[in-house]
Amino acid sequence: MHHGNHFYGHAHVLAEYCGLDPADPPRIDGYLQHGWNVVDGLGAGTPYAPGRPIFVWSERTRRRAWSMGRPLATVTGAPFLYLLKTATPDAGVREGTIWYPFHGWEGQEVDGDHRRLIDEIVATEPGPITFCLYWHEYRDARVRATYEKAGRVICHGYRGYMRMQTDARFLHKQLDELRRHRRVASNRLSSAVFYGVAAGCEPAVYGNPMHLAKEDTPTAERIRREWPELHGVDPDPQAARETAMAELGAGYLASPAELRATLGWSTAA
Repeated sequence: MHHGNHFYGHAHVLAEYCGLDPADPPRIDGYLQHGWNVVDGLGAGTPYAPGRPIFVWSERTRRRAWSMGRPLATVTGAPFLYLLKTATPDAGVREGTIWYPFHGWEGQEVDGDHRRLIDEIVATEPGPITFCLYWHEYRDARVRATYEKAGRVICHGYRGYMRMQTDARFLHKQLDELRRHRRVASNRLSSAVFYGVAAGCEPAVYGNPMHLAKEDTPTAERIRREWPELHGVDPDPQAARETAMAELGAGYLASPAELRATLGWSTAA
């Protein structure tokens, strides 16, 4: 179905969980939510074929999809949680903060003062600090150099496009990095923050949120109003974890057999 099902290696992670070849995941019979959002689970502008199912992370997202005229939404939980089911248990030592600056993508550039944000981060975090840039900013030598002056800079890989150049190990590398750090932080609430909480990090969301070109500002502002327990320099870890796990759909994970049936993989070898 939609090529976004392969973004970040999501289909590959689910295939491995289901006992199938993670290098060649079968075609998913529907649309898989590829990132946390506050609408119906699909990315903005995603071409949708009416009558096809949507596989969303949480019950809250399913209810929003229903209210927006997409009743064929099924809660499966986030692929990252399935990765945690198959990954080696965490036994490492954690230190410092991994910071995910808000990023742009092919269709929208992010607008904001990176230098000013870095100054606030350095003044707040005890260190060491790892800055994880999205591929879009990582390939911008000017932006990358700005962050390299303040700490270690990494990129988890390329999310892929039209099933090409997808880094099937994206989530694996992200999990490995999250487990190296005590804190996960960003200037916008995002998938990375929720993943960090699921991986055992203490979360923080603060600093200039920046903006995307032609962004729906009311939606961005609504996020801070609706999820205050995850915002600030030191949110309450327990309250933050309860919300993060609910948004990732922790109570809805399927067994391998159930997931294969849900995604249309029952006959896959």
